[in-house]
Formats: sequence, structure tokens, C-alpha cells
Amino acid sequence: MTLEQLRIFVAVAEREHLTKAADALNLTPSAVSSAIRVLEERYGIALFHRTGRRIELTETGEAFLPEARATLARAGSADLFLTEIGGLKRGALTLAASQTVAGYWLPPRLMHFRDAYPAIDIRLTGGNTDEAAEAVLDGRAELGFVEGEIDHPALAQRIIARDRVVIVAPSDHPLAGKPGIDAEDLAAARWVLREPGSGTRRALTAALPEEALDIALSLPSNEAVRSAVLAGQTLTAVSEFVVEDDLAAGRMARIAFDLPERAFRLLRHKERYRSRASLAFEALLA
Repeated sequence: MTLEQLRIFVAVAEREHLTKAADALNLTPSAVSSAIRVLEERYGIALFHRTGRRIELTETGEAFLPEARATLARAGSADLFLTEIGGLKRGALTLAASQTVAGYWLPPRLMHFRDAYPAIDIRLTGGNTDEAAEAVLDGRAELGFVEGEIDHPALAQRIIARDRVVIVAPSDHPLAGKPGIDAEDLAAARWVLREPGSGTRRALTAALPEEALDIALSLPSNEAVRSAVLAGQTLTAVSEFVVEDDLAAGRMARIAFDLPERAFRLLRHKERYRSRASLAFEALLA
């Protein structure tokens, strides 16, 4: 088994599509298909179901995927260790962040780091809180940044900033400007929220039970939620960072119902090698 075969397997498994995996790896579809076939024949197993044009993981493939990811992450750590012996003159910093952190809080800090260490390749992937934590757990990211609480024994975490989630609506919504909003008012309204797994959604449902809310739409990004709210008579809960311009311009109004302050957290794996680049970035944040 080679690392290249593992990279190809993971790419196909994540995309469930041979051609898309080939494009991502800069290989031909036939080369990708051949690598998977050789791996399956070597061990006498089927990693994928092939039904017409579709390809999806078998039960064996599902079980093997975390092992393949972990092996690639360990190989990446070994490469990083040797690369960094000469100091911070080359190397990479791999980060994963939930959308609010990635879109608003993190970019200026990444620019400061780039100015200090211009030779370091910064690789940032976005997602929701659960996805960012998963990237750190399986080694795709060295550091994670989330806006929700994560309870996992393998992850070390520390608070790096504070944020407030606010409930907002279009400025002509019946609840806009109304004092003394209570849970019954909010339960009677329609909502557009981020998807399950989002730290922003958790900040709301920790204060208001999800089953009590009339959720018209669940959308996968802050911008999608913002656009949907501006287009209709719905409420949402988002970070103040996301809607500060809309509030200032009068396009949205803040609803008079306070949610608890939340923390932005940095995550790292307790047992994995800590690169000099990650230590330098943590020092910059401190």
C-alpha cells in the first residue's frame, strides 16, 4: 500500500465521484480508477459500490476511511517535522475554522502572521463548528477555531475571544422595535437558521428549545441566512460581526431578547506533533 493510493482513496471517498477526485489530485480519471482497483484487488475487498455513474463507500470503505486519514496525517506530520528543522523558513500552517470565525475574526490575524512569516504556506478550510473540530481530530488541520463548545477528550481548547449572538429581523418586522420580547413572541415567529452542527445555531437553541421554534429554512452559511432574512419576514440569530453593517444601515433591526455571550475557542489535538508554525501562530494570538 502506498501513500498515493491512500490519498486517492480519501479523495474519492470524500467526493463520491472519480472525475472530481481526479481533478482535485491533478490526475486522470483512469489513473484514479486504477489505483482504487489495485488496492481492492491486493486485499480482496470492495471499498466502493459502483452503480452506474455513482460511486459510494461500502461498509468496509466506511470503516477504512478514518484509518486512511490518520495515516496521511501522520505522514504529513513526519514531513513537517523534517521541513521545520531549519526553522520557520518554509512549511505550512493548516487551519480549520467555523464560518463566523473564518469570515470575520480570523483573517486580520492571518495577515499579521503572513507579515511576520511570509514563507509559511497558510491553508484554511471553513465549515461549521462540528466540521472544524473533526478536521483537527482526523489530522486535516493542525489548529481549529470554533464558536461553539466541543466536548472531546482528544482535543485541547482555550478561549481566544468573545462574541455575542444577536436576534435580528428586517427593520419592518412586527417585532422590530417592540420592547419586552419574550419566548412566546419568538416561538410565534418564523425563523431562518444555520444548519445543525453550527455553533451559531447552538447559541440560540441553548436559550430557546429548537422544538419550540418555527424554522422555515436551515441554510449552510451566514450570507445565505442573511439574504433570506432580508427577503422575508423572518427572524434569525447570528454573530454581531455578520450583521453590523445591516444594523447600521437600518436594513435590519435587533430584537430585544438577549442571548448569553459565547466564546471563540482554539482547538488542537493533545497527542499530535505541534509544528513551529502552529506554536508561532498561537503566540501571535496570545
